[in-house]
Amino acid sequence: MLQSRALVIALILLLSTTLPEVHSKSIFEKDRRDWLVIPDAIAAYIYETVNKMSPRVGQFLVDAAQTPAVVVTRNFLIRETTKLSILAEQLMEKIKNLWYTRILGY
Repeated sequence: MLQSRALVIALILLLSTTLPEVHSKSIFEKDRRDWLVIPDAIAAYIYETVNKMSPRVGQFLVDAAQTPAVVVTRNFLIRETTKLSILAEQLMEKIKNLWYTRILGY
């Protein structure tokens, strides 16, 4: 029991999220820059499964996901991945522009 509890805590800390955030976000949203949507969806699935088996453990997971350390870490990851996503979009625009002007001659 202790090992499974530790595993669930580790998964939630790794994929930490709050439930309302997951259900309000679409994984396939086109202008989405948050790369943590898929881990959020996985965390929500884990929470729902655990909550069906034991509501007390489910509540514990919700409380663990809302601890300040987890929230700060998650916000940092969201900020940094957003920056990376913007840079990747800019790079793709430059490559597309180069392709059209240099290679295809438009």
